[in-house]
Amino acid sequence: MESQFKQIYADYSLKVHRLCLGYTGDSMQADDLMQEVFIKIWENLPKFRGESQVSTWLYRIAVNTCLLHLRDSKKFSKVDIEKTTLKMSDDTNDKENQVQLLYKCISELNEADRLIITLMLEEVPYNEIAEATSISEGNLRVKIHRIKQQLSEIYSKYERL
Repeated sequence: MESQFKQIYADYSLKVHRLCLGYTGDSMQADDLMQEVFIKIWENLPKFRGESQVSTWLYRIAVNTCLLHLRDSKKFSKVDIEKTTLKMSDDTNDKENQVQLLYKCISELNEADRLIITLMLEEVPYNEIAEATSISEGNLRVKIHRIKQQLSEIYSKYERL
């Protein structure tokens, strides 16, 4: 079981962190949530029956952990971008700042849309995203298109600041 857990952690830790970041918009909170997710995975790994793919099971745990955290901390409010300083110095920082801004914009989406776009950014196949979100692949494609439009609007709002 330990080697299986280590492999899951190696394969998915960065993806889970980005998913958590998409929900919180805060890197430190994402670190904490990622740790909680992997504790739950460790505790529940013996119960995993293989009825779905490991990635689907793992993402469901991650999303539920993030949602529970948000509900408990009453943080459904929008991320205050003005409190976040984005320093633009060199190309590496510019790229990192753009990624951070993207995840801050994602954190403003509703719960279901955050999950979908974060999984899509992680290049999770559409059939797995559809399974994890309990919607059809056809509906998923429509939702992704709408989410992208919504993200463009949110992102352009911050470009004007």
